[in-house]
Amino acid sequence: MTKNILFITADQWRGECLSILGHKVQTPHLDELAREALLFKQHYANAVPCGPSRASIHTGMYLQNHRSGTNGTPLDSRHTNWALELRKAGYDPVLFGYTDTANDPKEFELDDPILKSYEGPLPGIKPICMMGTFPDKWAEWLSDLGYDIPEPNWKLYTSKVGLEYEQGGDVPSPLSIPKEHHDTWFMIDQVEDYIEENKTNFCVHLSLLRPHPPWVAPKPYNEMYPPDTLEDYIRAESPTQEANQHPWLAKELKKRYFAAPQDSKKLSRLKASYFGLMSEVDANLGRLFDYLKQNDLWDNTLIIFTSDHGEQIGDHWLLGKMGYFDQSYHIPLIIRDPKALESHGKQIEAFTENVDLMPTMLDWLDLDIPVQCDGASLVPTIKQGVIQTNWRKEVHWEFDFRNIPEGEDTERSLGLTHHQCTLNVLRSKRFKYVHFTNLPPLFFDLEKDPEELNNVVDDPAYQKEVLLYAQKMLSWRMNHDEQSLTHLALTKDGVVSRKANRYIP
Repeated sequence: MTKNILFITADQWRGECLSILGHKVQTPHLDELAREALLFKQHYANAVPCGPSRASIHTGMYLQNHRSGTNGTPLDSRHTNWALELRKAGYDPVLFGYTDTANDPKEFELDDPILKSYEGPLPGIKPICMMGTFPDKWAEWLSDLGYDIPEPNWKLYTSKVGLEYEQGGDVPSPLSIPKEHHDTWFMIDQVEDYIEENKTNFCVHLSLLRPHPPWVAPKPYNEMYPPDTLEDYIRAESPTQEANQHPWLAKELKKRYFAAPQDSKKLSRLKASYFGLMSEVDANLGRLFDYLKQNDLWDNTLIIFTSDHGEQIGDHWLLGKMGYFDQSYHIPLIIRDPKALESHGKQIEAFTENVDLMPTMLDWLDLDIPVQCDGASLVPTIKQGVIQTNWRKEVHWEFDFRNIPEGEDTERSLGLTHHQCTLNVLRSKRFKYVHFTNLPPLFFDLEKDPEELNNVVDDPAYQKEVLLYAQKMLSWRMNHDEQSLTHLALTKDGVVSRKANRYIP
């Protein structure tokens, strides 16, 4: 039987931004997918930014174990990944887009160009159409169509017509390139061309840039969401008041590229473009889904749609992805197993994590899951439409906030060494515990304070819960440190796999 995989990641997509969940962002094609699939409502990234998060996606490992903690930190070659495992089983995993993998220098000559970028391809995956900061393939295609290509060619992402954000305007300025020539449209065409020639047992990883910045959408997506309807931010009354929550947050709110504009009109235009780019992705995925249906591939292809991380977009007076707030980590997950009719149209409230994706793909193909994987297969849940027994009750993520290019001096204001620039989060339905290395912890009662504005870690009424969650955090870290050591010991003897994981360790 032919079993295909279409693994889609959209970059920087917040978890609530699907119209099937009642959000104002219009995603009719993803909504339709979700009605024929399983929608995981409480899915979370395990790290930010792009490189560390994707390392967790592709290896099934927490950051504390794969140790690729920042963009540019090499991913150790001793770790396997889903692409290597599929290739060993006779599949040919291919890439459209990027995996943001900083490759291990041990595997290359020191003058190899791949070591000069963290946008290298994941080991085991065959790049068909590499994209990233420098969209060379897209630029070549546009050049063939007669466009003048700027230098550097990443300026294609920011080419605008009309007013700049700071100068006002009722809607954000549109990209000067029409939607039929935008990078998202181009990428979908490339995938369809590949599948047309490889309709049997294909395994495609489509890694779309959008809605990652630059937030400049082509018409009509730039004007879909009136900015004056988008000033509903989750935040304290002022950046100063927000900064009082924690020393780390106070420091971030002073950074040029992480502090959100205090001009609410400018910020709402950025938000309008962000939402517009989501709807553009949705429209183009609709084209791809129609192609699969028209070519009798819809009912033998596992489709996964998710993201690497979220986006603050003004919440807590921040831009980008960082820290401990849900907005940076809560992301969508839709999985369609064409044969799992029991689960179609259902929604799962239990916590799932990006480390579950590698085990799920391998399990769906009846392949062993490596011991290194910290996550667990979702296949039983997908087949039955209900979460497995013994499933996790909390979700976990980590953040390495070292500023490596600028060195340790950048963190002296917090009294930290380079190695102390870490935080860990353990979040349940009711509570959220944030542990910093050598900085005060945070504790939120999400039932009473869903916006995470009130840190109650020193409130006597919560001391029992704070202690319990600190113990949970310690147990989680010790358990997965032990699992990592077991993996390293086993790999020395050449034993790297176990049968499909159907539980949460």
